[in-house]
Amino acid sequence: MSTTIAADQRSPSPPSAEAWVAGFVEGWRAPTGPDAFAAHFRPMLAPDVRLIQPRLPDVTGPQAFEDEFVRPLFRLIPDLRGEVERWAAQGEVLYIELTLRGTLGGQPVSWRVCDRVTLRDGLAVERESYFDPVPLLAAVAARPRAWLPFVRLQARRLANQLSTRRKP
Repeated sequence: MSTTIAADQRSPSPPSAEAWVAGFVEGWRAPTGPDAFAAHFRPMLAPDVRLIQPRLPDVTGPQAFEDEFVRPLFRLIPDLRGEVERWAAQGEVLYIELTLRGTLGGQPVSWRVCDRVTLRDGLAVERESYFDPVPLLAAVAARPRAWLPFVRLQARRLANQLSTRRKP
């Protein structure tokens, strides 16, 4: 169950913030795979959205969101889902706390996340995710079945970074 917390009790969150969070909750509740997940979130993102997360390169734009964030994440944790615990808004800036859960290398895994989302005209223009990546990396290290998918994920990211640097 999610809880709304007004950051400034004198100015409630704008309707666009509440609508965006409702879409976020629905999108994370029970995604049926990377295609459905990306299709759900794509209309919520600005064309120049910037996504920032620990230990990974920044991602810009809806196509990069799908190719460099969604697909690799669902390859690693195919049944990934999230439960929003609470959220707060101050104007067009949202703070959303959630717990992500899924199966990694044949065993359950979960971790807590706080996303700061900046909206413009009801669309996300930036999302920065805050979480401690060490428990997730430790889960990968402890589960040999997760090694190959994780190494493939890292190799793809490295190849993408190298090809991007070479382009004039």
